[in-house]
Amino acid sequence: MAELIWLIPAFPLLGALVLLAAGPRLGERSGWVATAAMAGAFVSSVLVFFGLYGLGEDERHVVVTLFTWIPGGVFSVDMGFLADPLSITMCLFITGVATLIHLYSIAYMHGDEKFSKFFLYLNLFAFAMLMLVTGSNLLITFLGWEGVGACSYLLISFWHRSEANAAAGKKAFITNRVGDVGFMLGTFLVFTTIGSLNYVDISAAAAGIAGTTAIAIGLLFFLGAAGKSAQLPLLVWLPDAMAGPTPVSALIHAATMVTSGVYLLVRINPVLVQAAWANDVIAWVGVLTALWAATVALAQNDIKKVLAYSTISQLGYTFLAVGTGAYGAAIFHVVTHAFFKGLLFLGAGSVIHSLHHDQDMRRMGGLRKYLPITSATFIVGWLAIAGVPPFAGFWSKDDILAGAWEFGSAGKALWAVGLLTALITAFYMTRQVILVFYGPER
Repeated sequence: MAELIWLIPAFPLLGALVLLAAGPRLGERSGWVATAAMAGAFVSSVLVFFGLYGLGEDERHVVVTLFTWIPGGVFSVDMGFLADPLSITMCLFITGVATLIHLYSIAYMHGDEKFSKFFLYLNLFAFAMLMLVTGSNLLITFLGWEGVGACSYLLISFWHRSEANAAAGKKAFITNRVGDVGFMLGTFLVFTTIGSLNYVDISAAAAGIAGTTAIAIGLLFFLGAAGKSAQLPLLVWLPDAMAGPTPVSALIHAATMVTSGVYLLVRINPVLVQAAWANDVIAWVGVLTALWAATVALAQNDIKKVLAYSTISQLGYTFLAVGTGAYGAAIFHVVTHAFFKGLLFLGAGSVIHSLHHDQDMRRMGGLRKYLPITSATFIVGWLAIAGVPPFAGFWSKDDILAGAWEFGSAGKALWAVGLLTALITAFYMTRQVILVFYGPER
């Protein structure tokens, strides 16, 4: 079953091609085509998961090569896919959450004049993201990396007739290009050092990489990750990215694209283990980003801007985990965050849709009576992100803080800043719930 990993990105690619050819003729049925394509990708992910699960622990690492992509002598790159616990964990939540968001979007985008084009972009984005996490080498990951960047531009500026929306798309695109320079230079340095871009070869050779070289590779890839995952100082694009339709915010800026930087660093973790003080840089940038974004979220009145800054803050938490060597905790929080933040964004979309696209929380209040299902589900997401046991966020944040506590001489300070951030998160999310669903009807 693990050999079927190529099917996972193939389904959304097929959906995108169908919509490219017949989208306008299908009309609003194109939403069901796109959703079916994502459901196919999810089922494929489940099959590959069980195929891997049936193997021994040491054998859960399957490379499937389709063909030689670049036959360049010494520089030879295959079009291949890597099925292992990390890639399949990413595929499961990307396809699972994306299927639900596609389904939600059918009603949310009803009546939009560019309905089929929206779903074409969603399927194309999902294809690029799945290529990013399933590729067997850095070049395929970079192909997906640039693909999600292009699709995020198209989706953020989807309603491009508004100047603010068009500007937000350009801001996201340009800021991410800064980070991409780091990814490219890191890739060049990896090939120069070990003569291969394959993840299998990188892991095997990592222990022999000189400390200074490992530090350079770690910092260059962290620059790329900081752009894609909105860390200081490259976080300016994500709050403005809320200009796109709310399902875009849920899919790209909560559940998938913004987690690709974390995935990249965890994928090259054998190199990071050799990277000495580069890990301190990653941990401190992550925890300070988390704290800064949490304090900014305290003062936001736009229902989606609160969640946007919260996303930056939670991503900072995952980088704290990566920097302290708690790679399992980082991916654990990526998964829990995808579900509870996706839920919160879709709940916010329901509120915005019901109020004729008014997003100012100061004009809301008492909506629990009018939107009982939305309020109940939103409250579940609030309890999860606030770290209230037994909800998901408590366990993943606890894992990250435990890793920080054990991290050398700086561990206690990192833990303290992380704990403060968690408390602030609980406060601003409680403020949001009260302003929107409780109190007087404003």
